[in-house]
Amino acid sequence: MAVAKKPAAKKPAAKAAKKPAAKKAAPAKKPAAKKAAPAKKAAPAKKAPAKKPAKRTPNAAFMKPLTPSAILAAVIGEKAVPRTEVTKKIWDYIKKHGLQDAKNKRNINADDKLKAVFGGKKQVTMFELTKLVSNHLS
Repeated sequence: MAVAKKPAAKKPAAKAAKKPAAKKAAPAKKPAAKKAAPAKKAAPAKKAPAKKPAKRTPNAAFMKPLTPSAILAAVIGEKAVPRTEVTKKIWDYIKKHGLQDAKNKRNINADDKLKAVFGGKKQVTMFELTKLVSNHLS
């Protein structure tokens, strides 16, 4: 990589030579800084392989299967599923039946099944969705 950086470093120096004579002092300082820069980059390169990135582990609470209530089971099914899958299945139901509001996509218009899940509300926002659904999980 140091070989690739040297040609790039020479380009600004060539441009500086075309500039007026008053600015010739500045390029003299740049080569000194360029020599120091590769030395600094070499040290972190040795340290980087020593570190191993930590793998992200999923939160066990999200993966725990929960049993839906009878009202919610009418929408997503009776099988116990994790909270994340419940949200996915509800969104699948909403998209399949075209219940997302056309003007404001953040709102969900409830049909008869979802109205029972949403506590009788005709329309809820997507941010309220998980709060209302969590009441039907055990």
